[in-house]
Amino acid sequence: MAVPKRRISSSRQGMRRSHHAIKPKQIQYCKNCDQPVIGHRMCAACGHYKGREIMPLDQKEE
Repeated sequence: MAVPKRRISSSRQGMRRSHHAIKPKQIQYCKNCDQPVIGHRMCAACGHYKGREIMPLDQKEE
């Protein structure tokens, strides 16, 4: 079984964990109504996605 020969310093441990931080969600804005939208999601305000109408206004779920 592999066992470390020497203690890993806290600096080296921190460098290894430097990519473990939680990154904030990137917010984009709808091209149709300029409302904030999470990426790769349909706009909840107008029902558009990538410039196309996915869910018409009369069929939207409230």
